[in-house]
Amino acid sequence: MTRWTYNADHRKRPNVHPLATPSGIVLTRDAPDDHPWHHALWFTIKFVNEENFWEEVAPYGVLRHVDDETVHWIRPDRETVVIVDRRSIVETDLGTDDAYALDWTITLTPQVDVVLDRTPFTTWGGYGGLALRGRPDWSDTRLLLADGSEHDRMLGVPSAWCDLSGTVDGTTAGVLLLDGRENPRHPVPWYGSTRAATYGDEGWSNFVNAAFLWNEPLTVRAGDDLSFAFRIVVHDGEFDVARCAREWTRWVDE
Repeated sequence: MTRWTYNADHRKRPNVHPLATPSGIVLTRDAPDDHPWHHALWFTIKFVNEENFWEEVAPYGVLRHVDDETVHWIRPDRETVVIVDRRSIVETDLGTDDAYALDWTITLTPQVDVVLDRTPFTTWGGYGGLALRGRPDWSDTRLLLADGSEHDRMLGVPSAWCDLSGTVDGTTAGVLLLDGRENPRHPVPWYGSTRAATYGDEGWSNFVNAAFLWNEPLTVRAGDDLSFAFRIVVHDGEFDVARCAREWTRWVDE
């Protein structure tokens, strides 16, 4: 059984979909009607020098693979490469039947000086970076953070990790997102919701974003590298704080 598929040939945003648990339960959703630019499990940034690389509403930039590991961030003119992105996704065996991990690394190298930015949060906004959109019938979900707090909505709450778990196909399952210690602005501010009014009209929204630009934009000079590392633990069952903490410790100790 294929647990996950990385869609490198996507013409707008490379993404992981479907993403399934070890028992085969698919958790992700691609291009829902309410936000068709949500692509299951994906990485992009809202604004690069004020040009949109998040919403697919013209004019907008696109991310396209040029080889197995290299992605070009192409401006809305569909010609100019503003960022070269080198990425890798590797599945990791966790030595247990109920979970596995994807280790995702990304290095962004701007070709010109760039300001990476977001729409400041009002009733929405703040997003950019690694994001997950879950299926709408993944119900009774909750967002769990490293301090043990549970949320149905998070607005820039910092944490080393965030777990989304709930009921689907008659059982429980979830995804644990770990933010690398060397990532920009770690511990990252999390933005997300289980059932927000802004989306999810067909059910549960199940949106989670490691929103590293939540508080302010970031300037990166041409030729400088900006690197990220994430571990995505896909699991059957509902993880509690102790289990999430063990997975965090396992990762940082490797």
